[in-house]
Amino acid sequence: MTGATDPFSASIIPFEVPEQMRAFAEKGVSQARESYAKFKDAAESQNGTIEAVFTTASKGASEYTAKLMEFMKANTSAHLDFAQELLGVKSPSEAMELWTGHTRKQLETFQHQAKELLEISQRVASETAEPIKASAAKFGRPAA
Repeated sequence: MTGATDPFSASIIPFEVPEQMRAFAEKGVSQARESYAKFKDAAESQNGTIEAVFTTASKGASEYTAKLMEFMKANTSAHLDFAQELLGVKSPSEAMELWTGHTRKQLETFQHQAKELLEISQRVASETAEPIKASAAKFGRPAA
């Protein structure tokens, strides 16, 4: 009973795909595979880019934080030293002179520290953008 009524049996109606249709279908499958391979390569490349960006940004943030801690320690020590010196003054004029000198020195220190932090920030931003620029250059030139 299975031989005559089985719709999937080859004995009922032989079916052949015309050569042009077969070639068209094979070409479509081939193009789909190529497109998938390109997409997969691009996705893997972008994953690498994202990893590089986050690694660079993380290292930069750690460096920035370490520098902040270094500055905090130096500033705290300077203020404690100033307080100790202030306790040893004998006259109000000596206190004002000490206070003025300390303020001038701290303003110079703050300016230097701000400059260092700015340099770190700019360098980290530039280094973090490099993987993105490199990845964008692989996929095409930017519009003018």
